[in-house]
Amino acid sequence: MAFKIGPHTINSRALLAPMAGISDRPFRQLCRSFGAGLAVSEMVTSDTRLWNSRKSASRLDFTGETGIKSVQIAGTCPKTMSEAAKANQDIGAEIIDINMGCPAKKVCNKAAGSALMRDEALVGEILDAVISAVSLPVTLKMRTGWDKANRNALTIAKMAESAGISAITVHGRTRACRFTGEAEYETISEICSEVSVPVIANGDITDAAKAKAVLEKTSAAAVMIGRAAQGRPWVFRQINHFLEAGEHLPAPSEEEIKHILLSHLNELHAFYGDYLGVRIARKHVGWYLQDFANGKLLRTQFNQIVSAQKQVECIEEHFNDLIRDGEKAA
Repeated sequence: MAFKIGPHTINSRALLAPMAGISDRPFRQLCRSFGAGLAVSEMVTSDTRLWNSRKSASRLDFTGETGIKSVQIAGTCPKTMSEAAKANQDIGAEIIDINMGCPAKKVCNKAAGSALMRDEALVGEILDAVISAVSLPVTLKMRTGWDKANRNALTIAKMAESAGISAITVHGRTRACRFTGEAEYETISEICSEVSVPVIANGDITDAAKAKAVLEKTSAAAVMIGRAAQGRPWVFRQINHFLEAGEHLPAPSEEEIKHILLSHLNELHAFYGDYLGVRIARKHVGWYLQDFANGKLLRTQFNQIVSAQKQVECIEEHFNDLIRDGEKAA
């Protein structure tokens, strides 16, 4: 099950993806507690002049965080990317991840994220600059290419390996595909067969069975989970168990989900403060509730609450009612 990224041993083949506005410290810690082998931070701009903003400051806050600290940086200038990597090393990062996979317009319009894949010479310069700036392992996250007519992930993977990259994550879509259509794993499989560094498969990995199928199809070292972990942090526990034991774990009970959600809520309130914590909690709670019969109604009610304590009380009351109804039915 284990593999290495530089000197770090990763003890699970299921990793948490860096998702802007989602993979914050509370969520990373929660996913680690369920067995995520690595939890990469939200994307941080390479322009260190902007790090005093509330958003960047929270993304760079690793206070009390356990596990390997992997920080993703995004930008277009080799010099500023190297400076950002060095600054992150100085504040405690243990792995630097280069973003060449984000398809967002506001990122690509600045020629960053997946837009970098259109300029292989610049990719090479950034890789060399970042890797030479730090003593940490550097990883790369990218897509299969800019569009279906320009799939160059294998070329960039080979460049990255030659530059000294420690691991490569590949999302099985082009930038043009964004998150639509089915992910294709053929390119990931080809990269796995052509480079010797660990390759991590990403895209459409929704559950334990799909994780195992993708690992077998691609020969990747691990899978990276993004949207499937939203409101379901236990997916890492399920994947790890299925890979190890070959059997599916039952879904968590309503009692366990209640405790997970309340813990997550309290951590969000503590990390962001009551005002922001209440607002950021709404999207997370919405994901937790999406599989419940009356989840849509409760989500609408929950989104009207402006008090942290009232949010906690709302979830406690809802799940206590579910548990009592379940006991009566039994």
